[in-house]
Amino acid sequence: MQIFDWIVQTFRDNPSIPLFLTIGLGFWIGQFKYKTFSLGSVTSVLLVGVLVGQMDISIPGPIKNVFFLLFLFAIGYSVGPQFFKSLKGDGLKQVLFACVLCLLCLITTWVVVKLMGYNVGEAVGIFAGAQTISAVIGVGTDTMGSLGVSDATRKEWLDIIPVAYAVCYVFGTIGSAYILSNVGPLLLGGLKKVKADTAALEKEMNQSAVTSDPDYINANRPVAFRAYKATSAFFDTPKTVEQIEKHILENGRRLFVERIRSNGTVIEPNPTATVSKGDEIVISGRREFIIADEGWVGPEVNDAELLNFPAEQLNVTVTKKGGAGKTVDQIRASKFMYGVTIKNIKRGNVDIPVLAKTVLEAGDTLTIVGLKMEVDGAAPQLGYADRSTTKTNIVLLGLGIFIGCMIGVLSVKIGKVPVSLSTSGGALISGLVCGWLRGKRPTIGRIPDSAVWLLNNLGLNMFIAVIGITAGPSFISGIKEVGFTMFFMGAICTSIPLVLGIIIGAKIFKFRPAINLGCNAGGRTTTAGLGAIEEAIGSSVPAMGYTVTYAVGNTLLILMGVALVLMCA
Repeated sequence: MQIFDWIVQTFRDNPSIPLFLTIGLGFWIGQFKYKTFSLGSVTSVLLVGVLVGQMDISIPGPIKNVFFLLFLFAIGYSVGPQFFKSLKGDGLKQVLFACVLCLLCLITTWVVVKLMGYNVGEAVGIFAGAQTISAVIGVGTDTMGSLGVSDATRKEWLDIIPVAYAVCYVFGTIGSAYILSNVGPLLLGGLKKVKADTAALEKEMNQSAVTSDPDYINANRPVAFRAYKATSAFFDTPKTVEQIEKHILENGRRLFVERIRSNGTVIEPNPTATVSKGDEIVISGRREFIIADEGWVGPEVNDAELLNFPAEQLNVTVTKKGGAGKTVDQIRASKFMYGVTIKNIKRGNVDIPVLAKTVLEAGDTLTIVGLKMEVDGAAPQLGYADRSTTKTNIVLLGLGIFIGCMIGVLSVKIGKVPVSLSTSGGALISGLVCGWLRGKRPTIGRIPDSAVWLLNNLGLNMFIAVIGITAGPSFISGIKEVGFTMFFMGAICTSIPLVLGIIIGAKIFKFRPAINLGCNAGGRTTTAGLGAIEEAIGSSVPAMGYTVTYAVGNTLLILMGVALVLMCA
């Protein structure tokens, strides 16, 4: 007992210790899955924080605010290029849909709150949990501070937020994935019909108008370099590299001759270099194409010297003057892409299918593979070679958050209520602008993906840990107070917007089924939902409807936390 008392007192005197305990245990528990369900790091951190909070630990105020601002800036930075790109051109249709879906989420929650007589804190918790947008807890809390209510009322609201969030989050996660992957296809004519339409869409997207290259597939496949001995009848007469590659292309494959060993000497190929029977050659391309075609060359050989050359896999950020606005098909037909294979495309943090008619956007990240000199030649034609680095532009990070917060604290009065973006909203918008600048000028404000991930995950979860620990003493009584009724209300707030969104996407916006489901997953920012859709229909095409709507939804739903507080107050 004395040891326990010592631990409690130590935690109270040094609140940073229980904070890191909560983060560590929360992330550990968040890794566990049952079938497709996982609590995730945020909910796990919250529940561990509540448990630790039973020790009645006081956490200094500025800690959670600082980490939350880092999180919001990172969110804005990561979706900035897609957010601003979506405001013009072909993305406007998906932008408008995302706005409609977010409004449905806000209105549904507001109606439920009014009908049930819930207070502002309960409203924020329900919205954050049912729509699985944890950041609303932070912006909602900030906005409450501007309402001029008593400290006792504000504390009551703050204490109930994590309770309502935890009660509604479980269905918010599981229910969203189930509705999108099971109910959604039924609303669109049945799973069989959705799969058939998706297959047809993939075929349309994969028809090449520029080249006969079939090297466009839905899933990422590794690129390989293999050595073969030319012993087949094809080489009875010497063939040039150009003739060999033309023969391969005529047979429906896109492969390159990268190196030749002739008469014991290793040489670098050029279009006129010849390969005679008995020579060895290195071929590069998709692994399955190389293996499937080895019969026309001869047996594979293990020639260490022949295969010892500098090949490179490089990430390239697409710029407006580079590949932006062009299809994958057009890019592949460019002379500078000789010997270079597109391994995958990322838009934000989402893998986009490598199809012939996939249109590249500024800010997309291509992973290209080939010989070093070929990759180095292609990269500047596409955009900016985004070579790995560990350096973060702290100047951009610090001044970006500072300027955003200064703008956020400016307010205007509507009646007697001062309305502002708050420091939270200001940091989010500043992140959007900085991310957009980075997409247009990749040399400006570099924050590596790993750093963005850390700011995003540690920032939010440190904030949630503080919320859980400080709400711990009143959490159990809060659960007893809200009970099953709030769980049911949260399920309503999750389900109605998604069901209506799927119907509206089909009837009004005329989205193809796969794109429709992807747009709903993106507008609701449910990555778990996107994964469930792709698994159910066996395609990654829904990701093409996810990226734009995710960028808009992630921004609007957070800002709607401010609107909900004002509407309910």
